[in-house]
Amino acid sequence: MMRRRLRNDYQPVKRSKGLRATSTMALADATPKSKGVTTDRRLSLESPKARDTSGNLSGLNGATKTLLKRGHVFSYAALWLFTLLLYARPAEFYPSALTASIALIVGLITLGFFVPTQLALEGTLTAPLREVNLVLLFGLAGLLSIPLAISPADAWYEFSGTFIRCIVIFIVIVNVVRTHARLKALLFLALCVSIWLSLSAINDYRLGLMTVEGYRVSGRGEGLFGNPNDMALHLVTIIPIAMALCFATRRPIRRVLYGGTALLMLAAVVLTFSRGGFIGLLVASAFLAWKIGHRHRFTIVIAGVVLLLLVLALAPNYAIRIASIFVPSLDPLGSAGVRRELLFRSILTAIRHPLLGVGMGNFHNVSIHEQVSHNAYTQVAAEMGIAALAIYAMFIVTPLRKLGQVTRETFGKPSSSRYYYLAIGLQASLLAYMVSSFFGSVAYAWYVYYLVGYAVCLRRLYEAETGKAVALEIEKARNNQARVSSLIGERNPSTI
Repeated sequence: MMRRRLRNDYQPVKRSKGLRATSTMALADATPKSKGVTTDRRLSLESPKARDTSGNLSGLNGATKTLLKRGHVFSYAALWLFTLLLYARPAEFYPSALTASIALIVGLITLGFFVPTQLALEGTLTAPLREVNLVLLFGLAGLLSIPLAISPADAWYEFSGTFIRCIVIFIVIVNVVRTHARLKALLFLALCVSIWLSLSAINDYRLGLMTVEGYRVSGRGEGLFGNPNDMALHLVTIIPIAMALCFATRRPIRRVLYGGTALLMLAAVVLTFSRGGFIGLLVASAFLAWKIGHRHRFTIVIAGVVLLLLVLALAPNYAIRIASIFVPSLDPLGSAGVRRELLFRSILTAIRHPLLGVGMGNFHNVSIHEQVSHNAYTQVAAEMGIAALAIYAMFIVTPLRKLGQVTRETFGKPSSSRYYYLAIGLQASLLAYMVSSFFGSVAYAWYVYYLVGYAVCLRRLYEAETGKAVALEIEKARNNQARVSSLIGERNPSTI
């Protein structure tokens, strides 16, 4: 009965603070040694306080359960609208006072719905998630870099712009997206925008409108997709999600649609001639092939190599562009050599200012010809310090590792295929971002915050449905108890 309630009602699983070394003796006495411990038994092992804070719904009536599951309806609607405006950027196509501020207005409305609803539902402004703590620490590092920055005005402008909005919206996402339908709606929106970008890029190529360096299609507008590299970064992080949805669905029509969308985005990435996008796509594709095609890995590797050679043969300029990563003289504009100099300059700046950096948005003051670092990692290290770089890396790696746990637990289970494939897809997206962001100063932009938000939401949905977080915490307590027992020479933990 408890299992059914957990499946039908979403309530974030919160790890009990009572499961410490002092309580492991009681767990050892109360826990059966058999492996077939039921979910009811696992939940009953927690203290009453832990059950109250972890979302045990056994004592709630139907109306309260529905409220918890459907909570944040208006917050989510406002979040979805904000994301649509973020992607569409109407001010760039229809300039006016209203379109210039409409995204900010909707963002404030989102917060206006979110804060009171979150306090009413859970009593806190956010669920206690490690990713939330990391993003708040990252924001604190940015704030601390302002007073000692080379130009405090530049640092404050960078901090108070897109960066702080990314942090706020990330917190909203991980608390508001409480059902699979909500998560899929956000993913579907990203897919639709990616289709629009891809079709526009292909149409520009067809018309001969290669306005960047004479042979590259341009981005769209001046925001997220303002140049071909940024557009390629977005597309290579969405392609794995499209492929994951393709494998997760059992309907042939949907498979064709998702697969066609992925191919369309692949063509657009090629037309951008983005070196970072290509390497990110290569890593994501290899990861997907290795994880999903585990029974036919050799065949997939051969097919992938043939496809890669075919693309390079049909687009010889693309092959030269990729080769310029290793042979800078092949780049007619010399951008590869400049990027290398900027990389070394940003590393040197990070070494000289290891604590708080030179201030957010201040690297251009010590750079070559006022240019940015073109590397997200050295951007953070040079402008915010080495500690901020560690926090930034942990913010990306933490959900990546936890998604790996989800894939291991759902592998070979048809009933959990939607978790398995989407977890793999989001892992591939994060890997693509980690690689592609090595070629762009995008640490303060929206890309990674939405990706990590999707990953956290999927994991929380999985934990809420299966109760795995509670079981894993108890298993951890058992392991700690066994370790203590072995250290003092006791074979029976109950005698301690």
